[in-house]
This record gives sequence, C-alpha cells and structure tokens, in this order.
Amino acid sequence: MPRPYPPEFRARAIALVRSGKQVKQTAYELGISAGCLHDWIKQDRIDRGEIPGRTTVESVELRAARKRIRELETELAIVRQAGKFLGQDRPHPKGFTR
Repeated sequence: MPRPYPPEFRARAIALVRSGKQVKQTAYELGISAGCLHDWIKQDRIDRGEIPGRTTVESVELRAARKRIRELETELAIVRQAGKFLGQDRPHPKGFTR
C-alpha cells in the first residue's frame, strides 16, 4: 500500500486548484495523478458540506468502530470456545441430564 501524502501537501494541492489552477497542470507539477487530486478535491467538498457524502471525521470514526467490533467478536469467539471446552465433562448444577 502506498504511503499517504501528508495533510499539508493535500491542502496545498487543493488550495492551488481552488485558486484557479487547472487540475491536470497542478497534478503534473506536484507529481501526482489527476485522478488522485480529483478525489482529494471531492473529499474536501464533502468535508466543507458543499456536497453530500461521508466526511473524513465520520470515516475515521467508522473505521475505529469496525475495528473494535472485530476485536469484540474475536474475544467472544474465544470465550465461547473456552466455554465449550471447559463445560464438556461437567454435570449440570441442578442434575438435568439433557
């Protein structure tokens, strides 16, 4: 996975385009692809509320929540496996034989 560009670099590139420079020319001068710069501009417009979409903050929170859910599901699976392993030979506390 390529290393992400620093936020300052992205902000400078977006500012150049917002000041009236062409996307293709700006991308060429900065050594990035025009498609990448278009994506940055679109995300900036979403963050500013100009167009609908998931903001950067929401994306970060959603990513963290999904990671936490994966961790909790793993922990639950481990507890269930331990419960099956530990509960195999133990009789039911009230004497049921089911």
